[in-house]
Amino acid sequence: MQTEYFGTISIGTPPQDFTVIFDTGSSNLWVPSTYCSSAACTVHNRFNPDDSSTFQATSETLSITYGTGSMTGILGYDTVNVGSIEDTNQIFGLSETEPGSFLYYAPFDGILGLAYPSISASDATPVFDNMWNEGLVSQDLFSVYLSSDDESGSLVMFGGIDSSYYTGSLNWVPVSYEGYWQITLDSITMDGETIACADGCQAIVDTGTSLLAGPTSAISNIQSYIGASENYEGEMIVSCSSMYSLPNIVFTINGVQYPVPASAYILEEKRSYHQGMKHLPRT
Repeated sequence: MQTEYFGTISIGTPPQDFTVIFDTGSSNLWVPSTYCSSAACTVHNRFNPDDSSTFQATSETLSITYGTGSMTGILGYDTVNVGSIEDTNQIFGLSETEPGSFLYYAPFDGILGLAYPSISASDATPVFDNMWNEGLVSQDLFSVYLSSDDESGSLVMFGGIDSSYYTGSLNWVPVSYEGYWQITLDSITMDGETIACADGCQAIVDTGTSLLAGPTSAISNIQSYIGASENYEGEMIVSCSSMYSLPNIVFTINGVQYPVPASAYILEEKRSYHQGMKHLPRT
């Protein structure tokens, strides 16, 4: 549904495949396991530790709550294959409970966290840190390319940057706090007028969140500026045709301006209604 990016990794010997979100907004790797009988686990791939000759059990537990969904489980060690990288002795979570409906409907099995060790639940070493510590990557960085193409084209690269995925020069931004990938925003403006983050503010770069999110007052300013109104479902809407006349929202980060056009900050939706109203476009 054009809301998340995920890819396939494998765990164990012989390898068991799992689809995971590569999530810069968290730091733990976990997948469903045969210890889990939650509805979400029954419809996803489950890791069976008994089928892996390299699995090492621990008595440590894991509990994570996300913005949507949560899980509890135990920690174990095994070989994790990401692309051509064989990450041995990697600690990861084996889920025992995955309550609620979000993970049931999710098209991915688990999550591979790419944030810093400081926010890792149970102090589990994240995958990238373990790769680096084991000397499996040549540079202490990973890069992400997100394509708008549904089917293909997106990429996560561990240990390097591929210059064929961008034009111009890369802009580097200092991390302001090593927990999430947290940075300082200088300001958020429209038509040269500051509409949010007037004195600078903190933000995180999160591949695991679909939409841009911010404080209520800042978002209200933006909605007011573009003339959005609330519909009966509590959604803020504008006419689809206004997409062609509304100004960019400009995020200034580390002195560099990043303009986001209306076509990117407005979601065009076509929904069907009963009583003869069909495909009413709403944004």
